[in-house]
Amino acid sequence: QVQLVESGGDLVQPGGSLRLSCVASGIIFRIYAVGWYRQAPGKQRELVATITSGGSTNYAATVKGRFTISRDNAKNTVYLQMNSLKPEDTAVYYCNANVPARNFWGQGTQVTVSS
Repeated sequence: QVQLVESGGDLVQPGGSLRLSCVASGIIFRIYAVGWYRQAPGKQRELVATITSGGSTNYAATVKGRFTISRDNAKNTVYLQMNSLKPEDTAVYYCNANVPARNFWGQGTQVTVSS
């Protein structure tokens, strides 16, 4: 059984930081591309950042320079370090793991940026 379990979401003030974690089980984590997506109320789910099995990263323009994605294959975990948070970063953040023909999602973790 494949599971992706996110954690680290919270209420934070503008300008603050959070680190999200996603622990995977039931897959050979090191061969999967993994990433973070987010969905704000009334909006479509959008890409935040991805990291390939080889460590190449990709970021949405709206978070580049503020967010950093990383992975620890020994811990089956992908992280998202979020700095300089803005109210528009408020959303449910979802972890994704994929290889050709297999695509898995976590249940999401809420990030709220508000004063």
